[in-house]
Amino acid sequence: MSRNSETVFETFLRRHDEAAWAAALESLLPAIHEVDRNATSIWFAFFPLALARAFEQADEPEKLAGRLLMQGRYRLEDQIDSSHDFLYGHRYWPEVKRAVVARAGQFKEGTTQEEATLAGQIQTVAREVAAQNKVEESLLSGITAVALMTLRRVGLAAFAASPGEVQLDGKRARQSPAKVLQERARDDSQGLLGFLRTTDKRWTVVWNEDDPTARFQMIHHQEVASAAATDKRDWSQVDPRCTVDEGPIPVQCRSASCGTCWVGVLGGAEKLTAVSPRERKAMQLFGYIDTDDPQPIIRLACQAQGEGAVSIVIPSWNGVFGKYLRRLREEEAAEAAEGSQAVSQ
Repeated sequence: MSRNSETVFETFLRRHDEAAWAAALESLLPAIHEVDRNATSIWFAFFPLALARAFEQADEPEKLAGRLLMQGRYRLEDQIDSSHDFLYGHRYWPEVKRAVVARAGQFKEGTTQEEATLAGQIQTVAREVAAQNKVEESLLSGITAVALMTLRRVGLAAFAASPGEVQLDGKRARQSPAKVLQERARDDSQGLLGFLRTTDKRWTVVWNEDDPTARFQMIHHQEVASAAATDKRDWSQVDPRCTVDEGPIPVQCRSASCGTCWVGVLGGAEKLTAVSPRERKAMQLFGYIDTDDPQPIIRLACQAQGEGAVSIVIPSWNGVFGKYLRRLREEEAAEAAEGSQAVSQ
């Protein structure tokens, strides 16, 4: 799509860089319902703007994908309606999508002080959809942020053309936020003498909350990826990154070297062992997350060990791009400094 054909709204969204989007998300998190607070942050980690910009600027995107060892479905353009199906707000996707398309056609920059900000635009759309559909605004803030980032990434034409379908069955769609949170917080009963159990405790790992069969058992202090291998169904037919005998989480190593097993933790992050120096260093190399949080919401399943039941979500791709993005940021900073120096002279 030519930049000249962009709407004013697309230009407004594109003008905000990674730091601006991160700041907007941080300011919005308190207003996002607890059921989607982690999920929204996970989605933005799964689809980082910095990586998208690297592909936008690349002369040969396919060669860059090979250089960064990209595997799986990493193009957001191919999953506009499904990339966020683990958000509770996904069930309101058709209404949010229509509202965002309408906003793109009506947008006039700087209408009010609030609407002049990225967070303000997200809140305005969420508020409109909430009022029209009699839904709590906090349930719409996260999915609206996702919608605006998706529009910024894929362009209005592709965004508007997607079917806008909800990827949920009827029973799941009717579940309340409180019920979802209750299920995420529940630990497995260890029986009448459970308090005596130590290493033989078993915990349930849910890897797709919309599928009642998407569960496996994890022994106390077992790595999540090792526990997943007890699910002997052939998941390679669903995700080619999976092998026949390793379960639903893609695994190519068990030493934090490949990055295929990264997951987002919707519920129970505090029930996984703290990040080791090895895992933290690897996560930064891959580019998945850079945080001092000892129990973050993005983990490597081959390193995180269970101390209770958890709910996770498996991303549709993996890669090694942390070092590449750092170099791009350094180059951009150097160019900006040179430009500033030239102006001052």
